Amino acid sequence: MGTTRKVVVGLSGGVDSSVTALLLKQQGYEVIGLFMKNWHDDSVTISRECPWLDDSNDALIVAEKLGIPFQTVDLSAAYKERIVNYMFREYQQGRTPNPDVLCNREIKFDLFLKIAMDLGADFVATGHYCRKDEATGPDGQVRYRLLAGADANKDQSYFLCQLNQEQLSRALFPIGHLQKSEVRALAAENGLVTADKKDSQGLCFIGKVRLPEFLQQQLEPREGRIVEIPATAPQYLREVPEFSNRREELAFYSEKPVYDPSDGRDVGLHQGAHYFTIGQRKGLDVGGTPDPLFVIQTDVAKNIIYTGQGKSHPGLYRRTLFVADDELHWVRPDLSLNPDQTMEVQARIRYRQALQQATLYKIEGGLYVDFREPQSAITEGQFVAWYLGDELIGSGVIA
Repeated sequence: MGTTRKVVVGLSGGVDSSVTALLLKQQGYEVIGLFMKNWHDDSVTISRECPWLDDSNDALIVAEKLGIPFQTVDLSAAYKERIVNYMFREYQQGRTPNPDVLCNREIKFDLFLKIAMDLGADFVATGHYCRKDEATGPDGQVRYRLLAGADANKDQSYFLCQLNQEQLSRALFPIGHLQKSEVRALAAENGLVTADKKDSQGLCFIGKVRLPEFLQQQLEPREGRIVEIPATAPQYLREVPEFSNRREELAFYSEKPVYDPSDGRDVGLHQGAHYFTIGQRKGLDVGGTPDPLFVIQTDVAKNIIYTGQGKSHPGLYRRTLFVADDELHWVRPDLSLNPDQTMEVQARIRYRQALQQATLYKIEGGLYVDFREPQSAITEGQFVAWYLGDELIGSGVIA
């Protein structure tokens, strides 16, 4: 008789992780529920919206209903060091980080995974809407494949784009083949208290955070200018040169326009360029323009925000982005490219964006992602992820 496999479920107090635990129990696993406490400072959370205390209580009630052991682990010191400090550093440099991607790489599938292994678990499981399978390569090696979730509206494979083969080998995603409506129905049928609970918004395990207040803990407000750049600015009328090779062409199309306040007109004031991100519309508090203003670039050194009118403003669009080698990650290292190699893929630059046709082009020092159509609000510090079919094979931080 085979031994029962042990799995630790990250019970967050939401419906997805509750049903994850339920399904694993039904499949005969020995299940342990673990709630991660990653944040202490309630002053920057909207406490009614997503208080961690309520979540841990819901997780406990679910564990009791399912008859599985439950405990809380406090990972807040590591979370502050690995996620929060990283966020502050990135915003300070005028980049826009993605803490959820980092939280999966650094917390759930690293620290949390180690805790699970110390408890004698074979796997960790989360309520992500994605799937995993494995295939044996021609060299006889088993390779783990990260696949999109069956529910296209909820697919969360993007958030796991930094996982490696070792982490994937230990991961289970029991709800990845289900639609969200089916997950809620299963929770209701089995009397789980989280069946109708609203999905949480906001930073991974912090709850719904007021971002400017959160950043103000370390980044001081500093008044600066908001400059509007017209859609007819000379930066957008550059003549396309003759390219002697593909690399020159990619370098040209990945270049960001350089602005000066004299290129446009002052339309308002802001409280700190490091609080804003490309493509942002809310929070500018500038009225009186025929079309709404969008952030097209921030200059944190000079504390200036450059904006453009309307979501089709040319300053929002670029065709090509670059990922430096030290920020490049292959979920499938066996598919990685060597210099001068190319690959046709589909890619996205943010969660929930529809996949876009693109070509990867590897050079010494990094990789270009060249999209068939120009993309809106390509943002430094965010992750680009690329897929073959429904398999996510790699990702990188946008330079």
